[in-house]
This record gives sequence, structure tokens and C-alpha cells, in this order.
Amino acid sequence: MNLWTIQTLVPLPVLVPLFAAGLALALHRYERVQRIISVVALSVVVAAAAGLVVAANDGPVVVDVGGWAAPVGVNLVADPLAAIMLLVSSIMLLCVLLYSMAQGIADRNERTAPASKSAKLLQEALEAQDPDADESGRRDVLPVAIFHPTYLILAAGVADAFLAGDLFNLFVGFEILLAASYVLLTLGGTSERIRAGSVYVVVALLSSIVFLLAVGLVYAATGTVNMAQLAERLPDIDPGVRLGIQALLLLAFGIKAAIFPLSAWLPDSYPTAPAPVTAVFAGLLTKVGVYAILRTQTLLFPSNEKLEAVLLVLALATMLVGILGAVAQDDVKRLLSFTLVSHIGYMIFGVALATQASTAAAIFYVVHHITVQTALFLVVGLIERRSGTTSLDRLGGLARLAPGLAILFFVPAMNLAGIPPLSGFLGKVGLLEAGVFDGSVLAWVLVAGSVVTSLLTLYAVIRAWNKAFWQASTDDEPLPEQAPLPWGMVGPTAALVAVGVSLTLAAGPLYDYAERAAATVMDGHTYIEAVFPDGAPRGTGESNEVTNGTEEDRP
Repeated sequence: MNLWTIQTLVPLPVLVPLFAAGLALALHRYERVQRIISVVALSVVVAAAAGLVVAANDGPVVVDVGGWAAPVGVNLVADPLAAIMLLVSSIMLLCVLLYSMAQGIADRNERTAPASKSAKLLQEALEAQDPDADESGRRDVLPVAIFHPTYLILAAGVADAFLAGDLFNLFVGFEILLAASYVLLTLGGTSERIRAGSVYVVVALLSSIVFLLAVGLVYAATGTVNMAQLAERLPDIDPGVRLGIQALLLLAFGIKAAIFPLSAWLPDSYPTAPAPVTAVFAGLLTKVGVYAILRTQTLLFPSNEKLEAVLLVLALATMLVGILGAVAQDDVKRLLSFTLVSHIGYMIFGVALATQASTAAAIFYVVHHITVQTALFLVVGLIERRSGTTSLDRLGGLARLAPGLAILFFVPAMNLAGIPPLSGFLGKVGLLEAGVFDGSVLAWVLVAGSVVTSLLTLYAVIRAWNKAFWQASTDDEPLPEQAPLPWGMVGPTAALVAVGVSLTLAAGPLYDYAERAAATVMDGHTYIEAVFPDGAPRGTGESNEVTNGTEEDRP
């Protein structure tokens, strides 16, 4: 591909979903047309992301939006890290979309998006015993006219966050995906969902305020928000101001990534949403926060031993508190929500060690976790549809009734626990090796904590599989009869499980790519030279002259 073709690919993951969202909203009366638009748009994003993975292998690809060169204009940067994150997230978004459409079609309601028929049947059974049963058990009703445009806007926001070349555009990407997530989380209108959505909105707004405050402080101190230029200017400002900026950014991204003690909101917010929405949130949204931490820590603050030590402590606390919460759960959704929090700790462990080996392992683990966690939540959606519940106390004997479903849960569950030779094991081994190589006392404590967390994860998922699939149900009230699972829902779930297994089969090339991505992000000069081929302007904003969309440095 020539340079023009490669550069054309960069804005497509943002522009195509936004255009498709507007088109889908305009054609809201034609549900089938909306589905076609959504599938085509996300398929184009997957193809563009795959092309960027290949192109970025030779170095970051930069596009100046509107022809205005950085730092005056907005630039999109597709380096190996952004490209691989974009590819795995777009594959996940497409699979979840197919799952959600099949669920809506299976429910025989052309005016609703993904809904759970089993929830309705269960509610009818409960109301037969208790006419005043809580409305939280009622059938999910998600208007298709809203769901598809909102889902596409979410995809555009995620892509913009990954490709953003300046902090303010990163903030815009976050706000786009968060605004869409507010709608998706509360669609259906049950009191439980509105309550959980309200908590999520308040927490997300708090993180956005902190992030915007940090962006303002960055501009006041350096005269720019372009990340390549900031990498040049931040070392020259007052160390105390620089530390304050770093702490504010970590606080904002830590809330979004659900790092302990900023993670209490997640287990109560995610399980209330429909299965496809929960799968997207669990698999992707927290990883955007991890990506932001990885990007800013390596490019803007390459060495700060004080905060790196703090990050190591928070990584350990996130692992242990999350997995202890998971062990105590009797609902599969909440169990997986706590394991999600726990395994964010592994990623922060890799970032905090701040070496090329640990960063490569963290990137590999993020790719693995997006795929596996999403697949598990989709399987839980199938379990809920098959049995009408996700309570481990009510489930039982599903291995006999639905052996395929048992396999679909078992494979990603073992991958999550890190059973060799699956990709979860390979990612954890990479992190442990990086910790051992570091050799500090705190790194060794993290190594031990990682092993304990992995063993407890294995215990939690085996216990869940045993109670849901192997043992007979201990509940006296039989579960309502369910129709066979729609192949349109099983297919995308199986595809994501297969992608997780393929990460093991292709672990060598993928880990090599993760190492190249780590080398690029650790070597800030590569990123800076891609954005500013003639050298980044230095000095404060007052010392630069803006001419025809370029910034010339004055002595």
C-alpha cells in the first residue's frame, strides 16, 4: 500500500461509525436496514484496523485532520499499540453486534434490540408466586432505533480514543464513548438499571472533570496538549507541577480503568445491563482507561519512581481485592465483574514496572483479556437465556442439558485462569518474568500476588462451572422450560471463544508484535519523529509562531 492509501485508513474507524450512526438514526423505521448498516460499518472498521496493524508495523502512521499540521491541528496517530487495540476491539464489537441482533430476532420483536426472553418467562414464574415481584426481573426492552446508532457512536468513541494524538482529542473520545455508554446502560428503564446507571454516570462524570482539569493544567504549564510535543516540553517544567499533572491523569484514567480503590462502582453497574451491553462494557471500556495510562506513562512520564511504586501497590490491591470479591459471589455476572477488576491489576503491574518486557506482556495481556472477558459475558447471556437466571444457587445440571454451552464457558474460563498453554498463561508468565527480572522487593511481592490471584481465579471459575454445569440444582423450584438457543447467538459467542484460542496458536507472532509495540511506546523519539518529521517545536506557547497551520520554533 502507498502512503496515501495507508493514511486514508487512519480516520475510517472514527468516521465510518459516525456516518453510519447518523444514517441508522435517519432510517430508524427500517430495522432490517439498520442492522445491515451497522454490520457493514463495523466490518469496514475491522478491515481498516487490520490494514493499520500491517502498516503500523513499519512505524506510526500520522494523519493531520483537515490538513492542519500538529500542534495547531488535530492529528490521529496509528502506531502498533493503537492499531492492535483497534483491531481486537473492532472484532469484539462486531461479534457482540451479531449476537445482539440474533437475540432481538429470536425474541420475535422487530421493534426491540437485544432482549432476554428467558427473563420474561422467569418473571412470569415469579409473579405466579408473588404478584408484587420486583420489576427488575421483567423482560429487557431496548428500542432498536436507539440501540444501533448508540452502539455505532460507542465504536467511534473507542476508535478516537485509541488514535488520539493529543490529550484534548483523547478527552473527546472518552466523552463520546461514555455518552453512548450512559444510553446503553439504562436502556430498558427498570428501576435497578436506572439506579446502576446513575452511579455509573456520576462516577464517569467525576473522572471526566478530573481529566479536563488535568488537560487545563497541562496547557497552562506547557502551552500545548499535543502528546508528541508534550513529551518534549514536560521535562522542562517544574517537577512539582509535572508530578501534579501525572497524578491527576492517573486519577482520571484510574477511575475509568476501575483500579482499586476506584473500582467499587463496577460490580454494581455492569451486571444490570443486557448481556451484549455488559459484554462490551466488561471487555472494552476499562481497557480504554488502561490504554490511556499506558500511553501517557510511557510517552509523557517515562520515569517517575515514586508514582511507579504507587502503581505497583495499587496493582496488587486491585488483584487481591477483586479476586476475593469474586470468590464470595453466588451470581455468575457479579463473579465475572469482580474478576474483571482483579485482572486489571495484571495490566497495571506491567505498566508500573516500566520496562520494555513488562510493557509488551501488558499489551499481550490486554489483547487476551478483551477477547476472553467478552466471550465469557456472552456465554453468561446464553446461560441466562437457557435457564432464566444467573444465580449459581438456582443453576445446575446444564452440562447434561446443554453440553455445547458447558464447553463454551469452560474454554475461556480456563483461559482467564491462566491454564497452560492458553494465552492467559503466556501473558501472566511474561509479566512474572518481568517482575523477577526487576528484582525489587515490591516486584517480588507483585509476583507472589499474581500467582495467588491466578490460583483464586481458577478456584472461582471452577466453582462456578461446577455449580452451574456439573452439579444438580439445589433449588426446589424447577427452572422454566426454555426454547433451544438461537444459532445466531451461539455463533458469535463461539467465534470469540475461537479467537481467544487462536491467540494461543498465534502467540509467537502476536507476542513479537506486542514487543514491537512496546518498543515504539517506550522509545518516545519514534512517536515524536512520526508526528513532527522536522522536529517538535519546543518552548512555551508564547515562543512559537503559527503560520499556515504549522508552528515554527523561535530561539
